Parts: sequence; structure tokens; C-alpha cells
Amino acid sequence: MKLIVGLGNPGDKYNFTRHNTGFLALDFYLKRCGGTWSEKPRLGALFCEIEEVLGGSSAASEGEKVILIKPQDFYNLSGVAVAQWARYYKIATSDILVICDNFDLEFGKVRYRATGVAGGNNGLKSVDKELSTSDYARIRVGTKNEEILNRVGAVDFVLSRFTPEEKEKLPLVLTEVCEKIDDFIRK
Repeated sequence: MKLIVGLGNPGDKYNFTRHNTGFLALDFYLKRCGGTWSEKPRLGALFCEIEEVLGGSSAASEGEKVILIKPQDFYNLSGVAVAQWARYYKIATSDILVICDNFDLEFGKVRYRATGVAGGNNGLKSVDKELSTSDYARIRVGTKNEEILNRVGAVDFVLSRFTPEEKEKLPLVLTEVCEKIDDFIRK
């Protein structure tokens, strides 16, 4: 069983903010797969079970269930829901993938790591704390925009919305994230 986690903040006011890149990525992925999110959270997260994996292969036919979740606590507390899902379904940390924003990476750069450190990302710090390890995969999606970051500071930057030029490029960036999700599922 695989658990794919998108980090973000719940609520409409955070839609299309940089900190919600993980949510955007999973929404984009789910749309491509034709799935839908649960109407109510379970174990602290909206969720969807995926049977069909992009490219026509079936995770279920390979004996693999894939669960996507969007934790409904705020970003810095995301680890609580991740740990609850991992414990409830007895998912090994090697079968968990977390997708988050990274304002130190150039906008549009997508970086996958099989394990790693949280660095300054408070969402990953929460996941590390709640899982008692950093031995899970992660995809960091670059959201850096030096001009805006210098003008508003880090806290307001992560909660800022994408510029029109960035929004135009998002589908290509999210497509790359989807490819990395598929690679993780199939490994």
C-alpha cells in the first residue's frame, strides 16, 4: 500500500498559494486519474483511493492500493494526519511520499528524494516528528520568486498567490510532479 500526501492549508482562502503546492499537485493528479476527494475528512485528512494508475497500469491488479491524502490541519501540523494514516493502515515509511513547496528552489524545479531532511520546511518537520523518522520519500516543488520574497518576507511569501506568469507554467510543473508520483507508485 502506498500513501501519497500533499501538504497545504485547508480552506478556500489558501487556494493557489505557494504553501498549497502539495494540495495543487494531488488535485491535478486526481483529475488526471478521474478520482474524487472524500466529502468528509477521515483520520484528519481528505482522502481518495486510487485503483487506476496513469499509463493504463492498475495498482490494484498488482496487489497495490494507493491512498492520496490532504491533511486538514494547518501545514505545520500535517504530520499528525500522516502518522494516523500510516499507523491505521500499517504503511511502511518507505511507502510514503510527501509533496510540499520549497521557496529555496527556483520556481518550477521539481526535486524527488527517497529520504532526506526537513530543512526549514515546517510541514516536513511535523511529519518527521510524528513518524519519528525522515525515512520517507518527498517531492519538493520550487516556488521561489526572489522579488516577492524580498518584498514581503518568508511568512507572507509562502501564503502569497502565484503570479499570472507562474500560474501559466503550473500545468507543466504539476505534470512533472505527476510523473514522479507514478514512478514512486510503480517502484
